[in-house]
Amino acid sequence: MRRTVAVFGAGSGMGASVAHRFGREGHRVALVARRRDPLDKLVARLAADGVEAAAFPADLRHTERIPALVSAIEARFEHIDVAVYAPFVPATLIPAADVDAAVLRAWLDLYLLSPVELAHTLLPGMLERGDGALLFGYGSSVVTPAADLSGPVPVLAALRNYLHTLHGEVADRGVHVGGLAVRAVIERSEGHRALRSGDMRLAIDLPTVDPDELADLAWNLVTHRDRTEVVHPAP
Repeated sequence: MRRTVAVFGAGSGMGASVAHRFGREGHRVALVARRRDPLDKLVARLAADGVEAAAFPADLRHTERIPALVSAIEARFEHIDVAVYAPFVPATLIPAADVDAAVLRAWLDLYLLSPVELAHTLLPGMLERGDGALLFGYGSSVVTPAADLSGPVPVLAALRNYLHTLHGEVADRGVHVGGLAVRAVIERSEGHRALRSGDMRLAIDLPTVDPDELADLAWNLVTHRDRTEVVHPAP
């Protein structure tokens, strides 16, 4: 039976590279992002490489729509074997002293409630099959907190706590849960473009990384299953 990877946050950086990487390995690809036009173009590029793919436009900030979104993907591809959740919205990281409830609430759905709802929706089928993988992407400041690097980070830190806890509960039942922490600006991504345009600012200097490298890491995490989390580039 052919396997399916669903990329939640299928942008032009890591999401596109993950789609191509898993597609080369024979996976069918479900692509989820807000805008249909970029998704359709990515579907066409994948099709040119012989990869079966389909677009599912959706705003992942609407947590209550996650079960219906999963149902739509499963209606097209039968089931989801691997889910990669790494959406990106440009944000300026701010000092923790400037964070209030409104700041955190703005990120709560996209970076905590929706990924948790996604996992909760997918887990029963994965556990019944005795196989599956859930992979979440985030910045390295989630792993190593630092002054002036806050804003959405505490919300993602809660997600990281959840995935590590969940990994310990389901790893011996055939489901791998993991995280990919990126200590770099991802080339070709919306974040890279936002930094160059000034729409996003960082308080620290970061190197750039080819998203194909991240896609390889995602593939290795899912297939080798020897680590819960990878930080790249390594500290």
